[in-house]
Amino acid sequence: MRDRILAVYDTLRPSERRLADYVARHGAAVIRLSMPELAERAGVSQPTIARFCAALGYDGFREFKLQFAQNVGGGTPFVHQDVEAHDRPADIAGKVFDRTIATLMSVRNALSADQIEHGIQLLASARRIEFYGCGNSGIVALDIQHKFFRLGMPTVAYSDPHVFSMSAALLGPGDVAVLVSNSGRTWDMLTAATLARSSGASVLAITHSGSPLARLADVCVFSDVEEDSEVYTPMTSRISHLVLGDVLAAGVALARADTVAAGLQRAKAHLRERRIAGAEPARAVPPAKGRAKPATAPAEDPADPAAAAQTRKRGGTAQPATRTRRRKAD
Repeated sequence: MRDRILAVYDTLRPSERRLADYVARHGAAVIRLSMPELAERAGVSQPTIARFCAALGYDGFREFKLQFAQNVGGGTPFVHQDVEAHDRPADIAGKVFDRTIATLMSVRNALSADQIEHGIQLLASARRIEFYGCGNSGIVALDIQHKFFRLGMPTVAYSDPHVFSMSAALLGPGDVAVLVSNSGRTWDMLTAATLARSSGASVLAITHSGSPLARLADVCVFSDVEEDSEVYTPMTSRISHLVLGDVLAAGVALARADTVAAGLQRAKAHLRERRIAGAEPARAVPPAKGRAKPATAPAEDPADPAAAAQTRKRGGTAQPATRTRRRKAD
């Protein structure tokens, strides 16, 4: 919630900033207030509260309080630090995991159920879905498209700005363009969103609240992740976008269960057929204590050429035949 308020703070009106400051100072106490009570204590009007909630991406004061309560009551219980140059491997692992988990918890607590519902409805009824992203977000767009093409829906993913700009201009009514951008301020993404809407298609954005892309999109799923500019800091926005893509794909699969279930079963059956049945990974023999000696095959007994030839034929050793011959000699 704090990150979301900071993201839109500069775009708020003075009265809305006053309300944002009050919310930041009083925290959990805001949850217990009604809209008239909050308006009186913060020194703002009720329409200001409504506009403030809308600026944060919520449908109203009730949804704002619900998400704020979840954020305060189930806040991220992880204390994490950035990776530093002198960190040991164990420290790096702990910090990267902690930061990633903290990011996912923060996005989950701020997630709007209405956003997810609207996004699933839009995608489930789409004639065609195209996924756009630049740079790191292009890889995320490709991953999300991989989830959706298994549902038997016409989908494609583009990461080249020239290509997805042309493709956006060729979309039509009933098509949906899904744009992935953490900042929501990339010129190429804004152009693609404008072209898609101009051609009659709908735009779903997975992006930062309060961004220009969020204002252009028909439906937004917010991921307010502040990426640090430090060179060693992991890019956790990628993880949150991937998870949001999984949420949308799962929701669409359930919404279209009658038409996609059989196809998913056939696809999974085909994948099972491509696996080697009963294949076990080779187990390495642990080395003997002390200095390891190279394993060598026992030498053949030149006195028994027949046994040696039989051994070579079997690919085994000459020992069994040699022991038999010696017992006879005794």
